[in-house]
Amino acid sequence: MSNQQDDLAPEKTEGFKVGEKKTLEEYNKLDQNDESLRRWKESLGIGAGDSVSNPNDPRRAIITSLALEVEGRSDIVIDLTAPGAVESLKNKPFTIKEGAKFRMKAVFKVQHEVLSGLKYLQVVKRKGIRIGKDEEMIGSYPPNTSDKPLYEKKFAQDEAPSGMMARGHYDAVSKFIDDDNTTHLMFEWSFDIKKDW
Repeated sequence: MSNQQDDLAPEKTEGFKVGEKKTLEEYNKLDQNDESLRRWKESLGIGAGDSVSNPNDPRRAIITSLALEVEGRSDIVIDLTAPGAVESLKNKPFTIKEGAKFRMKAVFKVQHEVLSGLKYLQVVKRKGIRIGKDEEMIGSYPPNTSDKPLYEKKFAQDEAPSGMMARGHYDAVSKFIDDDNTTHLMFEWSFDIKKDW
């Protein structure tokens, strides 16, 4: 396994075992007379609205956009459905003011079956040296429907480092992966920490 793959391997929770995979139809029929299970399925959106899954697209999760949210500034949004958008992320760095509080936001779509344990992993390097690794659980989601065509996840707020030594260029690799170890999107990107915007 390459160093990059090691860096982006999700943490394992001791004793956690991925549950048995079920189809949407199996979930709908599961214990139909169990009121608490019925409410749980409704909270997931199972059985509400018409499917918006594209039968010609085998992907289970489609990340449609990423955004950088900063208090008091307009969001910087990257439309990942645009041709070449993912490939251009590495060469078009975000600028973040030192000490600024920010958060990432992902908008995504799930299709065909329940997506279990979607996680976001990120490794940040400066001058080739790993300086940080983040992992954030996004959750489990049923396929989107006409009632809920997209999901949005705002990540935990972060604060950019500050000071002369922190300013400079940073490279990052991020990926969205699920409990089945399916990578739904992996991309390289970069950002610059500057004294001002």
